[in-house]
Amino acid sequence: MTAVPLVRDTGIVFVRELKPMIRDPFSVVFGLVQPLVFLALFGPLLAGSVGAAGPVTSGGSVWQWFVPSILVMTALFGTSAVGSNLLYEFQTGAHERMMVTPLSRSSLLIGRSLKEMVPLAGQAVLIVAVMVPFGFALHPAGALLGMLLLAVFGVGLGSLSYALAIAVRKNEWMFWLVQQTLLFPLMILSGMLLPLESGPAWMRAAAAANPLAYVVDAERALFAGDVGSTAALWGAVAAGATAAIGLFVGIRAMLRSAD
Repeated sequence: MTAVPLVRDTGIVFVRELKPMIRDPFSVVFGLVQPLVFLALFGPLLAGSVGAAGPVTSGGSVWQWFVPSILVMTALFGTSAVGSNLLYEFQTGAHERMMVTPLSRSSLLIGRSLKEMVPLAGQAVLIVAVMVPFGFALHPAGALLGMLLLAVFGVGLGSLSYALAIAVRKNEWMFWLVQQTLLFPLMILSGMLLPLESGPAWMRAAAAANPLAYVVDAERALFAGDVGSTAALWGAVAAGATAAIGLFVGIRAMLRSAD
């Protein structure tokens, strides 16, 4: 398929997937409950336990370190679970009806994955807006680049979630088993909640192999206004690689989903 029909079909799928969210924006707001709870309860605890001289607050307030982490957490929790929507379509037969349309099969994956950028961006804007009055310093250029990087990472992770849903569609319980099994180790080994500098050597080595850790570091650097830092560069590489691998695996799975 040439590029023009693919772009057109992707746009059709994107709009189709976006309409339910527009009709029911409460789902986006509801997705903010968990990150706001972490900010309200874990943030003050983190500030009190680490101390002003620690790695958390060395670059400013604890919020400059923790809010970007929460944005990545929102992306991780939200996009890793979107495959459940596709599982529901398998149950209702909606996916099979989409497969017999003239739409490109690749667009069925790309359009779904790109849609995840919209709620992700909306949630990120709301979280930042809530935290600015509490001392979170906003650097507009870095914040925009940080949200773009987050969107790229979310597209890749969402694509992998859809690929997992396709792979386990005959055993739906496996989706949540795999998702939950991978979710928390990735989160802890990213340094998202606590700095890993003081952790054991094996944990630091595992974190070095975790792409999420580079995204977290990049978000902290970008939201601090350090757009030209090495951390931001490596985060962009990690997010881009996640998106490329996710789209490749997801499209491949979608092409085979009717077999």
